[in-house]
Formats: sequence, C-alpha cells, structure tokens
Amino acid sequence: MAITVHLDELLKARGITGKELCGKVGITEANLSILRSGKASGVRFRTINKICYHLDCQVGDILRFDGELEENDET
Repeated sequence: MAITVHLDELLKARGITGKELCGKVGITEANLSILRSGKASGVRFRTINKICYHLDCQVGDILRFDGELEENDET
C-alpha cells in the first residue's frame, strides 16, 4: 500500500482509546477500524481535521507515503 496509516501509534502515544477518539470525532468505531487497518479507500478532510485536532498532530503523523506507486486495476 502506497499510503500507510499510523493512527494506532498516535493513540497509544496520546493515551487515548479508539472509542474515545470516535466520540470526539463523531465517527463510528467500525469506520475508525477500517481507517486504522489501512483498508479505507478514502477519508474526508473534515474527519482528518478532527482527528488531528484531538490528537494534537499533523496529517503526516497519521498518513505516510511509502514512495511506491500503487497501481489500481479498477477504472
């Protein structure tokens, strides 16, 4: 995956649970789980904004580019 999600590390470092973050951000635990697993195909900027606000972090702390081009067979 060209974009990797590092949300678990931030939650652990901030001492906050996924359930607590869901309550603050206003998303379901199921959607947070999909994001945390890296299986999300998209995420709203508004959601990223709220996550960054509540975790006091930058977008690059959550999402990282691994330098590879991910080819998608779907058109």
